[in-house]
Amino acid sequence: MDTKPSSKSTVLIVDDSPENITVLGALLRQECTVRVATSGEKALQIVNSDHPPDLILLDVIMPGMDGYEVCNMIKANPATKNIPIIFITAKSGEDDEVKGFELGAVDYITKPFSPVVIKARVRTHLELKRYRDLLMNTSYFDGLTGIPNRRRFDEYFSSMWSFSVRESLPLSLIMIDIDNFKMYNDYYGHLEGDICLVKIAQALSGILKRKSDLFARYGGEEFVCLLPDTDHDGALKIARDFQETVLSLQIRHAESAIKRYVTISQGVASIVPDTEISQKSLIVNADEVLFKAKNSGRNEICDVIL
Repeated sequence: MDTKPSSKSTVLIVDDSPENITVLGALLRQECTVRVATSGEKALQIVNSDHPPDLILLDVIMPGMDGYEVCNMIKANPATKNIPIIFITAKSGEDDEVKGFELGAVDYITKPFSPVVIKARVRTHLELKRYRDLLMNTSYFDGLTGIPNRRRFDEYFSSMWSFSVRESLPLSLIMIDIDNFKMYNDYYGHLEGDICLVKIAQALSGILKRKSDLFARYGGEEFVCLLPDTDHDGALKIARDFQETVLSLQIRHAESAIKRYVTISQGVASIVPDTEISQKSLIVNADEVLFKAKNSGRNEICDVIL
């Protein structure tokens, strides 16, 4: 019954009743890619995978982890909190509905449900999500490189810092600067400079495999990479991959005093955040070791553990 992701919107049905899954799947499969989970634990695995759903139909009453707990965990994670959730349940009390909405659900449908109502509400919330995603792409992505911009990074960093504090998880940050980029622009021209930025942005963002990781343009020729739930060794490995990838692009840089090709300098900072530490400290320290890398001859990686 579970299917691979496609160009269709994906709906995840979470219900411990095979009969309910069969009925809902039959209603939605013509218009959507349908995935199913018969427990809260399995639902969270799918939501946190590389192919999360666009919308979740979530039963409240399930053995083990109930729907309210599943919803709470999804909404507490900055990487998944924007996935719309519709509760489908036999509970019809006003208090139950209020609880669902307070947890962040977008809708609440009681059993026995009408097929017409289910299809209409799913269609409506998928359309709203597509519209929100379009707005996000317009305001949160850099127009030149196509990767997330500084605004997106600032908002995501703030959310992920809070999440890391709550869960006592490590958080790592890499600041990246293209070496001697002004000299590159002066020698080759700004058009070639833009092409260089795009090549590096696309190559480095392609290295990251987890949807929780974020690679963004920080400003000018500077990029930033946020790595949630990543310790210092893991962050250093990503930084070395970044360095090797840029060198493998072999973008000619005749004016560089380092190599014949474009290189990058990087500052890596890692921390397990807590309430006593300011989130700015991670950026400040990453920037300081980036400065150290540039002063150490460039094409270097300097690091610090807070």
